[in-house]
Amino acid sequence: MEILLFVFVILVLLFSAVIHEVSHGLTAKFLGDDTAEKAGRLTLNPIPHLDLFGSVILPLLLAIPAFFGGPALVIGWAKPVPYNPANLKNKKWGPSFVALAGPISNIILASFFGLMIRFMLIPSSLLNTSFLSFIAIIVWINLLLAVFNMVPIPPLDGSKLLMAVLPRRWDWLGLWLERYGFIIILLFVFFGFSLIIPIIKGLFWLITGQQFGF
Repeated sequence: MEILLFVFVILVLLFSAVIHEVSHGLTAKFLGDDTAEKAGRLTLNPIPHLDLFGSVILPLLLAIPAFFGGPALVIGWAKPVPYNPANLKNKKWGPSFVALAGPISNIILASFFGLMIRFMLIPSSLLNTSFLSFIAIIVWINLLLAVFNMVPIPPLDGSKLLMAVLPRRWDWLGLWLERYGFIIILLFVFFGFSLIIPIIKGLFWLITGQQFGF
């Protein structure tokens, strides 16, 4: 991976993750909780959202193979936006709505740029340049964030939806996942990530009408 491309990917990942987190906070505020706003997290300034491990260390570790000619997996996350579920108007489904807002924001971003590719809403002078590849990367990263965050492992967004639909007798599962969630996420990233790649590729084709080039 060339240095310029690597920097571009990291920037897209960072700002897409920031939009993801701000969407959580805005949805929580709409549903009655202003915790994120009071914490100064309803901003697109990336600095308040940076997570040392998820935004810096993990992306750099996963990118190391690229500097030796190998494949690189670029994934990460921003610091979760705080919110208080007790303040939400809908106590049962409110947390799920807040959780889904992040992946939905990434799907919207992916669709916006992806439809540019599908309907060629790009100046003809740029169609045969790397510009088109950069647009495709934006689509891919946002789909990656959306699908990855829907994996039902705490603190990922999918776990909130899982807990909302499971019967109360399964509450023990939520507690167990929360206790070991961080370890399970790391195991999933390094050993199970390939399971969601076909889903991302399918969504990419559905939106853009093109196959992603790897």
